[in-house]
Amino acid sequence: MADMTQTLPAAEIGVMDGAPADMALLLTRAYELGDALNHSGFAAEYVYWKEQVRHDPEVKSLTGQFAKAKEKFAECERFGRFHPDYNAALDEVYALESRLEQVESVRMYKQAENAMDGLLHDISRTLAQAVSFTIKVPDNDPNPKGSGCGGGGSCSCGSGGCG
Repeated sequence: MADMTQTLPAAEIGVMDGAPADMALLLTRAYELGDALNHSGFAAEYVYWKEQVRHDPEVKSLTGQFAKAKEKFAECERFGRFHPDYNAALDEVYALESRLEQVESVRMYKQAENAMDGLLHDISRTLAQAVSFTIKVPDNDPNPKGSGCGGGGSCSCGSGGCG
């Protein structure tokens, strides 16, 4: 996927390094960015599929079953994996989770959610790098890429990890 921030409007030329920031202008630009995000195709698709999931009777049924299975597993887990129903309860949780993920509205919702998350991450990274390349940017990726301080990146903090 191409860099999603390529469609964002360019910053105005003429901002001088070291000049104090115009907070009113920054807030205005932040609100404009928020409005652009709210009216984007990514947001529209996310909201559409979120509503589809919310009104899908199959999802409602499976969600109820999944909640009961998780509750049963939590009860078994209190006694550890030696509980006689531990493995069966865990298998039931996984089976229901898999069935939920096979429902089209859930799949499409997760896909739209990941696309929106990717866009927000790209914007966060672009904003952070506009200030400094050593600023950490939050990410929902469970397997971080290892950049910046403490991740083997090119930061020059010298301690092996900042903060």
